[in-house]
Amino acid sequence: MFTGIVRERGRVVVAERNGDGMRLRISAPETAAGTGIGDSVSVAGCCLTAVAVDARELAFDAVAETLSRTNLADLEAGAEVNLEPALRAGDPLGGHYVQGHVDGVARVRAHARGGDGSRLWLDVPEELLRYCVEKGSLAVDGVSLTVAEVDEGGVAIALVPHTLEATTLGALEPGGEVNVEVDVLAKYVERLAGPGGVRSGQ
Repeated sequence: MFTGIVRERGRVVVAERNGDGMRLRISAPETAAGTGIGDSVSVAGCCLTAVAVDARELAFDAVAETLSRTNLADLEAGAEVNLEPALRAGDPLGGHYVQGHVDGVARVRAHARGGDGSRLWLDVPEELLRYCVEKGSLAVDGVSLTVAEVDEGGVAIALVPHTLEATTLGALEPGGEVNVEVDVLAKYVERLAGPGGVRSGQ
């Protein structure tokens, strides 16, 4: 479990395909210092298990299912990724509950700077857009964000200066792709309210 509060921007050292999967090695001294083999780390919003750790780097294996649902397959050496260690008991919950289970990939429609912040428009797949509501939560490349506006094809998000500086979102350009995870509570509500959900009297 994560909160969507990015702790470090890591830099990809190796992104090597291995059959249907990929081995990622990421330089991230701060995250590596508190991570052990077998620990979960959110990498661009995707929960991965550390398979090797040293003083400055972490390694992860991304399987075919992960690559098919996320933008990790497009990573190359030199790319930056948002990192967040798994939430520990007693840690503050500064964002929202994020599972690290990416639901799909959205495409950047526009990214307009205004003052110190910016407004980011994302085209969200139709099957995910129904879970997006104004003032609701959405994780974008692992960053907990609040939806400012919804239209027929996507969502707008207002990015504050800290987010632009501390995460990879400041560098997003139209046409780029980002991992998105909708609020899991919305999916549970849909399930319970739909056919076969909660029955009267239960």
